[in-house]
Amino acid sequence: MASLNVGNVGEFLREQRRNAKLSLRQLADAAGVSNPYLSQIERGLRKPSADILQQLAKALRISAETLYVQAGILDERDREDLLQVPAAILADPSINEGQKQALLQIYESFRKENGSGKKAEGTQEDEAEATGADAP
Repeated sequence: MASLNVGNVGEFLREQRRNAKLSLRQLADAAGVSNPYLSQIERGLRKPSADILQQLAKALRISAETLYVQAGILDERDREDLLQVPAAILADPSINEGQKQALLQIYESFRKENGSGKKAEGTQEDEAEATGADAP
């Protein structure tokens, strides 16, 4: 795991908060963190965990992966791979906004349940593990 680039993530959070026209207190309340803690993150004095970044992303209505990249937790190439499925769901004109959100939530829950979700589905190793056989 990469070291956290605390200054950049704090600056990025401040910019996103201002773009969303939220006060520091409003974002702290929406994300479930304390006002002083959020202030310290924005000023680069604290290193937020991935969970805190996820809470902040949800409150700002941006992807958590975007914050993970800013914090140096996730590589940009990994982020691009992770965004393919959500982008396809969001671009589908045949389903409504509520259905899109439901699919995104289900997709994220499956990814969390399976760890990071980076493991390829249906590989020979996966199939062998499921059946108890040895992989070729």
